[in-house]
Amino acid sequence: MNNQSTLEQLESIITDAACAELLPRFRQIERHFKADGSVVTEADHAMQQRLMTELQRYWPTIPLLGEEMSEAEQLALMKKSQQGLWVLDPLDGTSNFAAGIPCFAVSLALIINGEVQLGLIYDPIRLECFSAIAGKGGWLNGELLHAEGSELPLSKCIAQIDFKRLPAEMAASIASHPPYSSQRSFGSGALDWCWLAAGRVHLYLHGKQKLWDYSAGQLILQEAGGHSCTLEDEAVFQGKLESRSVIAALQLKHFEEWRRYVLKENK
Repeated sequence: MNNQSTLEQLESIITDAACAELLPRFRQIERHFKADGSVVTEADHAMQQRLMTELQRYWPTIPLLGEEMSEAEQLALMKKSQQGLWVLDPLDGTSNFAAGIPCFAVSLALIINGEVQLGLIYDPIRLECFSAIAGKGGWLNGELLHAEGSELPLSKCIAQIDFKRLPAEMAASIASHPPYSSQRSFGSGALDWCWLAAGRVHLYLHGKQKLWDYSAGQLILQEAGGHSCTLEDEAVFQGKLESRSVIAALQLKHFEEWRRYVLKENK
């Protein structure tokens, strides 16, 4: 498999699918709730089915693990992932999508031998395609992403934080005594990684992301020169289905300060 040509083909497949399956349904459909309380819509299922069909057409030997599968199906696929596995979130930011908030994306990663080799996240509202190839770089609409040096102190940084999924005491402490200047939460974990990689925000903190939420995004941030770990000070991606927490920053000096602060709060 040629990763560069594969990425170009994936971009075409995903942008076409988003145009056909997501945009016509935006603001037009009802939401439903899954057993875990998360929102799902007709668009989630339609997008997943379309991409499963398209990916099997071009790469028939690589199975797809999608968010809208049962946990039993996902676990079975993880056991077969050594030879290649697509990991898909067909609509990341479903609550935003269902509410008519224009902040959602499609996220797809390719895992081979326990490592993420390709990542692509597409925002159909802004027509922004973030992508990465392991060891080769990360891009936004074909333009290379890279971490430029910054003299900004931590106290002047913008942080993306999902307080809802953090331990309650940690969330209260950070909110009461923030080391940063201001805070945002946009409702799409996949885009959080991308906007951090693009330098639109400086810090990131999330208490619980699924495999399909972070697989592509953490590669895009990594290839842009960014840094991440979990609240347990481990690598975010470990090739497992279990949820993972995230501490991240684009700049190394910001990451080191932010990591020290958050890990101290996590004790």
